[in-house]
Amino acid sequence: MEKKERIKILILDDEKQFTEELSGFFDDSEYQAFEANTASEGKKILSNHEIDLLILDVRLPGVNGLDILKEVKIQYPSMEVIIISAHGDMDTVIKAIRLGAFDYLRKPFRFIDIQIAIERTQKYLQMQRLLKRMEEKNSLISKSLEEKIDRQFIGVSPQILKVFEQSVTAAHYPDANVLITGESGTGKENIARIIHYSSPRKDHLLCAVNSSAITDSLLESEFFGHKKGSFTGAIADKMGFFEVCNKGTLFLDEIADMPLNLQAKLLRTTEEKVITRVGDTIPIHTDFRVISATNQDLEKLVDKKQFRLDLLHRLNTLHIHIPPLRERPDDIKPLLIHFVEIYSNKFNKPAIRISKEVFNVLQKYDFPGNVRELRNMTERAIILCKSNLLEVSDFPMKTNKPEFSKPDDDMITLKTNEMTMIHKALKICNFNQSAAADLLGITRDALIRKMKKYDIAVSKIDE
Repeated sequence: MEKKERIKILILDDEKQFTEELSGFFDDSEYQAFEANTASEGKKILSNHEIDLLILDVRLPGVNGLDILKEVKIQYPSMEVIIISAHGDMDTVIKAIRLGAFDYLRKPFRFIDIQIAIERTQKYLQMQRLLKRMEEKNSLISKSLEEKIDRQFIGVSPQILKVFEQSVTAAHYPDANVLITGESGTGKENIARIIHYSSPRKDHLLCAVNSSAITDSLLESEFFGHKKGSFTGAIADKMGFFEVCNKGTLFLDEIADMPLNLQAKLLRTTEEKVITRVGDTIPIHTDFRVISATNQDLEKLVDKKQFRLDLLHRLNTLHIHIPPLRERPDDIKPLLIHFVEIYSNKFNKPAIRISKEVFNVLQKYDFPGNVRELRNMTERAIILCKSNLLEVSDFPMKTNKPEFSKPDDDMITLKTNEMTMIHKALKICNFNQSAAADLLGITRDALIRKMKKYDIAVSKIDE
């Protein structure tokens, strides 16, 4: 945790030796201490620093400590105060508590006594700080959406604020189809959820479908449904995605991997909003909005005849592009703080702090896996850390990016390039298909489909 986020303590006492000894004790702890021996010195420190806790002597030269307490609680109502005195009496204690003091200690006291008193105060301060952070961390979602939306969509950068504004606009037009683009791990599905749950369709189903994960044999049945007995295994009537999403939203992830034959049917269905189940003749009217997402350039795929231009126009009524994390480094700090909160609580390590150097190093890292990579790095760091302070060494980062050799001019074809990249990725990842898919920026299902398409088998790859 950064130094400015440590609990700051001001010791205001006329005995210089006392303030020095107590400050030295705090130097060996997790607090940041300031010393003052007069009221004017103390007020100057209070005006220049965000003090969390004031340790205040009742008797100071020329002023009553209770008067300072009263003034402090008016000017800094959230600051906690522990009153100390060598001449305490019950009336003074009662007045101090009534004026807002958190605790009262009589001199001389042991360091353990002040430690216990501060720990009691610290728990309260931590709760207050956590609440303040949740309110000010610039989460881009309202409290009413928190349970339905993954709260990893957090940021302060102008780029991500623009994305949120576009999402709110899209939510106000529930019949307009939306295309969300961005690299893998940027949070495209989360944007889809924000749009859906902020729109008039929020009380109906949001159905998320991975366009590359459905086999060709089940495409029509999954999207259009089927009638009982229409094919082997159809033991009952079944509604498809289009019908299930009536009055709701159909989210098509990895839309670029959708087979061409389904693209044509999707175009017609989104235009007419009428479907017919497999094995049936009765048309069924359905009302749904399509939100699609991809990490690929659809216009280039249109040029290569791999994606329908008319479908692109139909899906692209509103376009939202999420910039990669490396282009908005200001979002790294609030995201990291958020992930540390999540995983430190999940793994019962609530006192985890982050060194300032971690923020500096991560803001210079290009994050090829974007927000998803930062989340995974944080989870791993929390699990493996041996102390309550996260250091740069807890965040291993890829430094050497694999480079694929450029094929000869006569070998520059889409098929050759894809086959070469798949072979290289599999070899680099020791033939782990999930890791290779992450390296290529596609899903494991999409990788398997391409391996089948090009007849690539792991057992045939030369090591």
